[in-house]
Amino acid sequence: MSSVLARAVERIMVVWVPDWPVHAHLRELESTAEELPGTPAIALIANRRVVACSAAARAEGVRAGLRESEAQSRCPTLAVRPHDPEVDERRFAPVLASLERLTPGVEPTRPGLCTMRARGPARYYGGEEAAAEAILSLAADLGLHEARVGIADGRFAAEQAARAASTDPGVTAPSGGARIVPAGVAAAFLSGLPVGRAAEPALTEVLHGLGIRTLGALAALPEDAVRQRFGPEGVAAHRRASVAGPRHGSEIRPRAPVRELAVELSLEPPVDSAEQLAFACMALAERFVSGLAEDRLVCTALRVELTDDIGVRHERVWSHPHRFTAADAVNRVRWQLSAMPAGPAAREDGREGAGIARVRLAPAHTDRVSAHEPGLWATEPDARVHHHLSRVQSRLGHTGVGTAELAGGRLLAERQRFVPWSTGRARPRGSRGSAAGPWPGAVPGPTPSLVFPEPIPAELCDGSGRLVGIDDEDLLTARPARLRVGSTSFRAPVSDWSLPWPVREQWWRGAPERFRLQLQLADGDAWMLLHEGDRWYAEGRYD
Repeated sequence: MSSVLARAVERIMVVWVPDWPVHAHLRELESTAEELPGTPAIALIANRRVVACSAAARAEGVRAGLRESEAQSRCPTLAVRPHDPEVDERRFAPVLASLERLTPGVEPTRPGLCTMRARGPARYYGGEEAAAEAILSLAADLGLHEARVGIADGRFAAEQAARAASTDPGVTAPSGGARIVPAGVAAAFLSGLPVGRAAEPALTEVLHGLGIRTLGALAALPEDAVRQRFGPEGVAAHRRASVAGPRHGSEIRPRAPVRELAVELSLEPPVDSAEQLAFACMALAERFVSGLAEDRLVCTALRVELTDDIGVRHERVWSHPHRFTAADAVNRVRWQLSAMPAGPAAREDGREGAGIARVRLAPAHTDRVSAHEPGLWATEPDARVHHHLSRVQSRLGHTGVGTAELAGGRLLAERQRFVPWSTGRARPRGSRGSAAGPWPGAVPGPTPSLVFPEPIPAELCDGSGRLVGIDDEDLLTARPARLRVGSTSFRAPVSDWSLPWPVREQWWRGAPERFRLQLQLADGDAWMLLHEGDRWYAEGRYD
């Protein structure tokens, strides 16, 4: 490569956090007080394949792209967790904000990887090595001790430098996590790397068939010949291997600075009363809502973090069916402190907390304010109803006022769920508690208008007074004639009934087999019966 071309390519700095999805997942577990995996070998799974894994899992042969069963066979102690891309992005947002405070002009490539021009930080800190050290020091403060910084000519070379070992040719390693490829040496550094680093798998297979296995061999080909043979995809790979800069402008497209929407309040002395804390947070909540309004946003899910004076943090995400007002935010702070265990918190060293010393309100989910303006025919709760119920709820507590919601389940009583007022009710389709999911054995038609909280013992008899049961073919042992529910015997005889249908669930745990039966009496009274363990129960009644 000529020196003119080498000078035309920008010096690019890449910040890379290896295994970021695993880091984000562990941080999410810590924030929600969930139990952390007992093994360092962790794999995140999506569509039955490994998306990311920890270093301990890779040491056992686990790799991204492996099927879940294959990964578990290679590492029997592997902790398998579902992968959530939203967690990756949300947990990387504070890291990006910290980097932007250190040096502006950061472009997020994907969660765990971001890019910036090296010229500005190098001039500010007195050289590329000093700039890399400053970024690594920030990463260490954020708990990312495995972070890497790569600096080279062009974005692709900088990414490969961040992934390189300190002993690779053409790379200088001034510190444990910094990898710098001197100016004009990027082409030589890339020449020995496999061609799959720059090309897609299908193109890589074709290139291997032609004997082109390294980036140096690909860069040696004329660009016009590559364009004619492989098209735009081949040209893009060729330009990466050749360290060719963009034809126009810069490779870096920095994102617009993101304003911090979270607000914090420090309390001295600490507060241990819910009412005192709510009073102290009124101005904080007003500032939080006003800050969102300036960006034409509303908060539909609020993250409340309460930290006591010994550093113990209590975090919870609250949902809202419409949008949070300042009063709603204050109520969530009050309820969260009231729901915390009674008595002061204690650390492992025996120190006890005296109360809450810091409050942080952060939006867990926002929406455009235009999407929450009342329409011509508004379907949201009347403002007065919402206002009065919220006031009652603020006095009685979070669970003091609520509404009923249809949930998932097979039995009628399981399908009713109490939802506190001003709480988001939507559940993802297909989730275990979703009413939309498949529930074999559930009532297929109209449900009874009266559902008993606990099924009432009943007796179903034939014309001679003998109890009717279920035989081995899942059919009634006799024609039903009389029904008795609790202590009430109905004079009207049974006129019509359905075939019994089984409700078989968790048979591997020894759960009893159950059957359901709809029947109607001669006077029009209709019942839903449940048969379990040779006994009948009344589950509901049709009006």
